[in-house]
Amino acid sequence: MEEKPTESPAPAAPAPVATSAASAPEAPAAAPEAPAATDEKPVITIDDFAKIDLRVAVVLAVERVPKTDKLLKLELDLGFEKRTIVSGIAQFYEPEALVGKRIVIVANLKPARLRGVESRGMLLAAGGRPDGEPLGVVTLDVEIPAGTRVS
Repeated sequence: MEEKPTESPAPAAPAPVATSAASAPEAPAAAPEAPAATDEKPVITIDDFAKIDLRVAVVLAVERVPKTDKLLKLELDLGFEKRTIVSGIAQFYEPEALVGKRIVIVANLKPARLRGVESRGMLLAAGGRPDGEPLGVVTLDVEIPAGTRVS
């Protein structure tokens, strides 16, 4: 016979304490709000996720793409090959600030030609939308070898 675990009741929440506005300490500055749930993507399966080849890449060189203010061309080392990607992050990063960084890229993205440059992947970044919001490239804080799979 299978024994079912008993659930213990949740602890009671502490009662609110009334304070006057004059004696209440100032609240710390609020953290930036998380994005609204309206930009959620459809749920995917583990098999869908497994199709994405995320890899560690070392940035070897970066230059601005001519005739655009938004695009940077990054030369990357994936350990087993060198690769070029183009990314719309020029408004957020000076090219020399990315050289030597270990970033995470989507390595099996279909190649695309952007302003005459073939891009063979996409770097991962967070933020940058809407205009004025900071953007951060996903980097590693440990020297994981180039080409290592990210899961």
